[in-house]
Amino acid sequence: MKNIKYLTKLDQISELGDDEQFALKKVTEKFAFRTNDYYKSLIDWDNPDDPIRRIVIPDPGELEEWGGLDASDESVYTTTPGLQHKYERTALLLVADVCGGYCRFCFRKRLFINDRDEIARDVTEGLQYIREHEKITNVLLSGGDPLMLSTNKLERIISQIREIEHVRIIRIGTKMPAFNPHRIIDDPSLLEMIQKYSTDQKRIYVMAQFNHPNELTDAAVEAIRLLIEAGAIIANQTPMIRGVNDNPKTLSALFKKLSFVGAVPYYVFQCRPTSGNHAYVVPIEETYEIFHRAQMDCSGLAKRARLVMSHSTGKIEIVGRTDAYTFFRYHRAADPERIADFMIFKSNPNAYWFDDYGEPVTEYSIASNGDSS
Repeated sequence: MKNIKYLTKLDQISELGDDEQFALKKVTEKFAFRTNDYYKSLIDWDNPDDPIRRIVIPDPGELEEWGGLDASDESVYTTTPGLQHKYERTALLLVADVCGGYCRFCFRKRLFINDRDEIARDVTEGLQYIREHEKITNVLLSGGDPLMLSTNKLERIISQIREIEHVRIIRIGTKMPAFNPHRIIDDPSLLEMIQKYSTDQKRIYVMAQFNHPNELTDAAVEAIRLLIEAGAIIANQTPMIRGVNDNPKTLSALFKKLSFVGAVPYYVFQCRPTSGNHAYVVPIEETYEIFHRAQMDCSGLAKRARLVMSHSTGKIEIVGRTDAYTFFRYHRAADPERIADFMIFKSNPNAYWFDDYGEPVTEYSIASNGDSS
């Protein structure tokens, strides 16, 4: 396996001058820093606005007081240690507390600071909860990044989930195809494990996170190919990030490249109002304009992503706007009675999050028939 060196201190980044390292030290004292030599090699150090640099190298703007550490109230939906159950048919297991690199705009950065322990180091209790809730058909492994676990440890978790008959889909939420594709390329046992447990009737989905077209290197594309050949289905999700993908040309290029290599564009997220994230967030209505202008330049296969907010009450899709109004609907709702509710709000160009809109002008409720899939 290719020896990837992980970098956790600014003085390991020789391209940063002494003055810049000193200025950024205050940021890393508050929010953890981590990258690796592969991902660092993608940065154009002659370009201070390089998007890969923006993703992983600290920024002084992170010190601005703004947002909270649990912006979507994940703690409310934590039912057993490491397991969240927000939507009726999907359970989320946090199985890792480290990533191949730390995105500066991470919405779970709380996991990497203050010794917070929200990870299921023993999944026994979480698996028992899933067994007892037969409506759960999807289990999402997340963290941190599950592919930071050894393949043996990951297989122990996946094999136990596969023993639960009503679970049809296992999702692996990972940025490793972007951060370190050699984790996939150089580990045949990982691909053998996926081939074993991604069956004709019960697939494994790899929920990748490519934020910018520059991450889709030859190595990343090879990793995607190997995962697909092993039987995984690849879907991509990314937040919209200021200075990374916040223009239609870049975002459409990302959508197109993903569709070319077989990774389905799945979600574009409104960046959550997490502590330290103000420098990375685009206002909702600007996000909408960028997103739809990007889609206008894509084929149908490349424009399948939905633009959503992972709000505490559910995934709220931003579906349209006029000069006067902005339109939302629940794509998924924690409360089954709110599924597909449609809401109209007065336009607010300064809104970063759903809560910034106040009361709706109109709200149309579609009562649930019990199907909250």
